[in-house]
Amino acid sequence: MNDTPQNQTPNQPSENAPVENALVRINIAYPTLAKGAQRIADYVLAQPDRIVRMSVTELSEATGASEGSVINFCRKLGLSGFQHLKLSLAQETVQPVQFIHEDLNRDDDLPSVCRKIFHSGIQALRDTLSVIDPKSLASAVEIFRSAKRIEIYGIGSSAPIAEDAHYRMLRIGLEAKVVIDSHIQAISASRTTPDVAVLTISHSGATHETVASTKLAKTNGAKTVVITNFARSPIQAHADVVLFTMARETLFRTEAMTSRIAQLCVVDALIAALALADYDQATDTLKRTFDTLSIKRF
Repeated sequence: MNDTPQNQTPNQPSENAPVENALVRINIAYPTLAKGAQRIADYVLAQPDRIVRMSVTELSEATGASEGSVINFCRKLGLSGFQHLKLSLAQETVQPVQFIHEDLNRDDDLPSVCRKIFHSGIQALRDTLSVIDPKSLASAVEIFRSAKRIEIYGIGSSAPIAEDAHYRMLRIGLEAKVVIDSHIQAISASRTTPDVAVLTISHSGATHETVASTKLAKTNGAKTVVITNFARSPIQAHADVVLFTMARETLFRTEAMTSRIAQLCVVDALIAALALADYDQATDTLKRTFDTLSIKRF
């Protein structure tokens, strides 16, 4: 994308194409909103069906916010404006999504636990698909194809995703290494150069270690791609490209759960796009690595 990282938003559909998850977007973005925007969010969340029948002026007066603040609120959600919000809320209130995010209760039986967990994962994938920006994905592909070396950063629950991305990149012939220790990350980032690309995976986008390492790599001239959840977060200021997930975490399903499902799918899409961009080399490397790994099997 050509926007600065601070202004990057997920794929903005046409104003005539409502999104399926306006209320989820509001809930996820809520902690990062200013108090005035939170006041608008509170009003919309409390009575979304009423918003559909209001004008931007009426919502402005009801919340004590300016009309410009209402428009900015909509744009922070990745929507084109107030009319886009109204269309999206109309679709959501008339035809609510089939799978809602439900938290677990201590007296839930096992069938209920399975249903809630699986439905939550399905919804995370649906929501993430709705915010994936093909232009951002294409930009990430070009960054990684042009790099002489790729470094992949992830800490905590994002570390296994970083390791999976590393494995997948090696399988298609890319020169990549994964760093999941914060101290080694800092050292490695300090040694990056303009011919290095960095992929950072962070659900919150606010983990001190990964933000610091990504910032350090960008300062040294490396191109930076970040996979993070949809909302403004500190790490986006140091990203050339942001690939968004949209996973809502609840009491028992913290970021080790639904966010990882969404992150893995974004990584899968990225690897597939990279492989297709260099199809002959990727397929040849895949065949050779498969043959190499075959000796590990009975």
